Amino acid sequence: MSKLIPARERLIIALDVPEAEQAKAMVNALGDAGVFYKIGMELLMAPGFFELLEWLRNNDKKVFVDLKFFDIPETVARAVKNLAERGADFCTIHGNQSIMEAAAKAKSGNLKVLAVTALTSLDQGDVADMGFDCNIADLVLSRARRALQAGCDGVVSSGLEVERLRREAPHELICVTPGIRPVENKPDGDQKRVMTPTHAIQSGADYIVVGRPIRDAADPRNAALSIQQEIASALRA
Repeated sequence: MSKLIPARERLIIALDVPEAEQAKAMVNALGDAGVFYKIGMELLMAPGFFELLEWLRNNDKKVFVDLKFFDIPETVARAVKNLAERGADFCTIHGNQSIMEAAAKAKSGNLKVLAVTALTSLDQGDVADMGFDCNIADLVLSRARRALQAGCDGVVSSGLEVERLRREAPHELICVTPGIRPVENKPDGDQKRVMTPTHAIQSGADYIVVGRPIRDAADPRNAALSIQQEIASALRA
């Protein structure tokens, strides 16, 4: 990979907690082990979501707002525009070409728009149930290509599909990979397509998203530092 992304920023820590004050406490406990944080729907349903975003920015943290915007193009465009003005670094969108194009046109500043391909909680049977007559890898690649055509900056993709994306999609595509589980962690029941940090980075992921393996660790700071070291080693390799 040739993108100039500092190694410490490649770990995005998911603040999957129910309250903003718990999120702040987690960030403070992690200290310099965390640089980039994801806030999503769970925190949106609690008071203080945008105050938390501002607090993270004021503490020199990068922020990934993962709300998977999906609505008529005009509504999505307005949401992206408002979010850009709040200083977010990444946001996620869902939907068809017109929705992705509207989001891409509305972004400004440092905000990067990422299109969701296929959730890591879905397997081939789930995709078939949703009416897609193709395998997951083909679906992810198709959505990635269309996202770039629409002007999006990148995609959210399982690590299982990143290697093919790197071979067949333009290199400027940003790949953010959730469903990351360190070797000692067994996959949780709702995560079906998972990968270790080393394998994800070596496959071509630009960023990895880690939530529960850090949040639920006996020592979250050490867990985050261990993953940071694994990322650095994978990059050197």
